[in-house]
Amino acid sequence: MQGGEKYNSISNYLIDYFGKKTIKIPIDAGFTCPNRDGSLSKLGCTFCSSDGSGELASHVDAKNFPELKKQITESISSQIEIMSKKWQNAVYLGYLQSHTNTYSDTGTLYNIYHAILDEPRISGLVIATRPDCLGIDEDGESEILNLLEDINKDNFMWVELGLQTGNDIILKELNTCYSSSDYAKASKELKRRNIRFVTHLILGLPHETKDDMLSSLDYVCNRCEKPFGIKLHLMNLIKNSPLAMKNGAIDPDNIGEYQPYFKSIDEYTDFVVDMLELIPTDITIHRLTGDVPRKLLLSPKWSYKKRTILNSINRKLKERDTYQGRLA
Repeated sequence: MQGGEKYNSISNYLIDYFGKKTIKIPIDAGFTCPNRDGSLSKLGCTFCSSDGSGELASHVDAKNFPELKKQITESISSQIEIMSKKWQNAVYLGYLQSHTNTYSDTGTLYNIYHAILDEPRISGLVIATRPDCLGIDEDGESEILNLLEDINKDNFMWVELGLQTGNDIILKELNTCYSSSDYAKASKELKRRNIRFVTHLILGLPHETKDDMLSSLDYVCNRCEKPFGIKLHLMNLIKNSPLAMKNGAIDPDNIGEYQPYFKSIDEYTDFVVDMLELIPTDITIHRLTGDVPRKLLLSPKWSYKKRTILNSINRKLKERDTYQGRLA
């Protein structure tokens, strides 16, 4: 962390690394998930939206290879045109966010990854995936990881692993169709190949306690290979998600039987500061709340106030005279 900063933000890390403001350009390359296409399930994770957490991504058709590079160039160009009005001379990373972006054969993955990296305005690649979708065998070998390792040698890159919680009972209730041991194996093999990885944790999942959340953080930071970064997400109930439909949630004023764990911004931000104190200082912080379009948000009502939430976290860090890693 730089002098005076309270946590090791990814934005500051990237400014140090590239020398400029760095922005991720979300691209939906048409991937799906094994618990959506019937390989493991057709229901999807109960908390996930129909867009696979990629509501802001620009869509391209990865199966149409002759048009793939053209579509990616057009997608990147349209987003950079918008971003450049606010941030001039920024650095851009291609961000494969929607669904599971390693869930295909290596030939298809090679074409998609390189089509993005071949775009001259793109300076790196971010790949979001599930911990069980890296094709790792019993000996730790994987064609997918071999591909990522080759890309990583010549390009700035990180992989995002959606763990969500280290509690296997809750993972089963969420219908993730993977376990904490899948995450442990993925983190081990990514670290062995010197590939940066970022871990997602959701705070306030159904039937989760604060002890569960703290245990998940300990699992990620101390009991598995240490990640390059962490994303802390506030649990958001999303319109038309399996969890919303199960609870009879229709709109923000009628969420049926669903009860959010965190009742207020104050309660949530207090706990996030507690979490930050336990995260080692060399882990970059990529997110401290949710980021759901307001039109899709059912609960908590206040969670769309991202700037208010972040301001509250920063204020409490100062008021408590504390910082990331103080108790790590």
